[in-house]
Amino acid sequence: MKKTKVICIGEALIDRIKNKSNQEFTDFLGGAPANVAFGLKKLQIDSVFIGRIGNDEFGKKFIKQFKELEININFLQLDNNLPTRIVKVNRDKFGDRYFSGFDTSLNTVFADEALDSYEIKKDMENLEKLFSQTKYCLCGTNILSSLKSEESIHFLLKIANKFDVKIIIDLNWRKVFWDFAISSSKTSKKERIDSIRNFLNYTHLLKLAKEEAILFFENDNPLKISEKMSNRPDVIITDGANPISWFINGIQGTTEVVNSFKIVDTTGAGDSFLAGFISQLISYEYLSNELEIQNCVRFASICGSLTCLGEGAIEQQPDYSKVNEFFVSQIL
Repeated sequence: MKKTKVICIGEALIDRIKNKSNQEFTDFLGGAPANVAFGLKKLQIDSVFIGRIGNDEFGKKFIKQFKELEININFLQLDNNLPTRIVKVNRDKFGDRYFSGFDTSLNTVFADEALDSYEIKKDMENLEKLFSQTKYCLCGTNILSSLKSEESIHFLLKIANKFDVKIIIDLNWRKVFWDFAISSSKTSKKERIDSIRNFLNYTHLLKLAKEEAILFFENDNPLKISEKMSNRPDVIITDGANPISWFINGIQGTTEVVNSFKIVDTTGAGDSFLAGFISQLISYEYLSNELEIQNCVRFASICGSLTCLGEGAIEQQPDYSKVNEFFVSQIL
C-alpha cells in the first residue's frame, strides 16, 4: 500500500499582525506546523495535525477550519486551563515580519507548551494505525522549549521511526519561545542550541534559513551541514529572495526563487514552501536526478511566493491548480 499521509506536529497559534502603521492589528490562524498541514491539504495531500490548543474562541476557529478542509485532528488536544497562544507580529515597510512577543493578558503559559504524551498514549491502537499509513512526519523545534511538549515530540518521533516514517524538521528558530517558556527561560544560548542540534539527529530532511544555518552549523553549505548529523539528511537552505541551496539524494545544487511582484506579508511563506516541497516528494516518490529536484524546489518556491501576495499565512495559501498554472507558465 502506498503511504501518502503527512503528520504535522507542534504549535497552532494566532498571528496578531500589525498593519503598516503598526497601530491596528488583525488576528490570523497560524503556527508553522499547522500552516504546513493546511498548505498540504490545499495541495491535495492528506494531512494530519497533532498539537494542543486552548478550549477558547481561537481554538474553536482552528477546529472549524481543520474540519472544513477535512484535516485529521483525532489527536488534537483541547486545554481547558491554558489559552491558545497569540504571537505579536510586526512588519517592516517591505512586508517582512518580525516577532515582538506574546499576548500575556490571559496567561504566561500557553496550550501548545502542554502537549501531553499521556493523552496520546490512551489510543495507541489508532495512533499506530495512523503512523502505518503515513509517509512523512513534520515538526519544528519550538516544541522543545517546554519539557512537557518536548517529551511528547520525542515519543511521537520514536513511533514514526518504528513505522519507517521519514521525519522532516523545519528548524524555525524563534528565540522568543525559549525566553518565555518556564522550563527554558533560564537556559543559556549554548544549551538551547545543543538541545536543538541533538534533536536534529532524528531528521531525514532538514529545512532551515541561511541565518539559522550560520547560527547552528557555522556555515551555509547544505552538504557540510548534512555531514554533521548522524542520519546524513537531505538539507534545504532558504535565503529570502536569494537562491535556495540544497543537498538532496546525494545531489547538490541551487534554485532561483520565483519572486512575487508585490509582497504584502511574508508570514507563512516558508511553511507554504515546505508544504509545496513535501507535496512534490509524495508525487515523485523518489527524486532521481537534478532536473526533478529543481522542479520540486521551484514548485515549492511558487507556493511560498503566492502566499506573500496577501495578509496571513493560511488565508493566502494557494491551491494546487493555482500553483500548477503558475509553474507551467514559468517553464514554457
